Amino acid sequence: MSQVKLAAIAIVLGGLAILASSAFFTVGQAQQALVLQFGAPVRVVQEPGLQVKIPFVQNVLYFEKRLLDFDDTPREIVMGDQARIVVDVFARYRIRDPLMFFTAARNEVGMRQRLANAVQSNLQNTFGSAPLGALFNERRAALMRQITEGVVSETRSFGIDVVDVRIMRADLPTDNSNAIFARMQTERVREATSERAQGAESAQRIRAEAERDRTVVLADAQRDAAITRAKGDEEAADIYAKTYGSNPEFFAFWRSLEAYRKSLSESNSTIVLSPDSDFFRYFREQRPGGAPAPRR
Repeated sequence: MSQVKLAAIAIVLGGLAILASSAFFTVGQAQQALVLQFGAPVRVVQEPGLQVKIPFVQNVLYFEKRLLDFDDTPREIVMGDQARIVVDVFARYRIRDPLMFFTAARNEVGMRQRLANAVQSNLQNTFGSAPLGALFNERRAALMRQITEGVVSETRSFGIDVVDVRIMRADLPTDNSNAIFARMQTERVREATSERAQGAESAQRIRAEAERDRTVVLADAQRDAAITRAKGDEEAADIYAKTYGSNPEFFAFWRSLEAYRKSLSESNSTIVLSPDSDFFRYFREQRPGGAPAPRR
């Protein structure tokens, strides 16, 4: 076989390979396809496997069968009580009909814009009739169901099935947050000042009650002490009177001893008296047995 024939066969085989690669396409398990002819959709392929198309005339667009995520940009919503809140929403959807999807949005980028508009309008319509507190109680689940149903109904003609719409984050705008934090701080300072004032008042009352109780206790103690001293002085005076009445000489001797003890208690005491002074009478008048001599 000549080289010319070999070259011709190679060219034919190459052309057949190119023709075959252009005529056949494969759809995966997680894919669905839309066949376009000169840019116009002509056929939808949703079954996986090897498929045929017209070479060089038709081309294929592939779409996911699996769930797709839509993450919207945070948006500011006005609630029913005129409170403003920044909401970050995400949704999950599945392409049900590639032809309707292509007609409505061409591709996923276009569909994201259509879906963002649908989510935004339903968020505003639903939250616009609910107070801010509804986002933080049992009403939140009902509001999210209402939003999801509205988005599903609005996007049904786009060839997609919206499975779920959820709020990832809901925050107050920065200006509102700063104002609320300042108001909360002022309220906490006011409460702290009130608590401190009440504590000071209670402390003053406790101190006053304690001082009053102290005064009463001291007065009672002083009264009892005065009564006890008076009784003691009375008993002492009675004892002195009885002692003096029964033995005046002994009583005088005892009084003199007390005077000696008090006068001579200091080791360096100096007393200048006459020896004939009555102070030394019991030193002069001593009986042989040591007892004082009777006074004349």
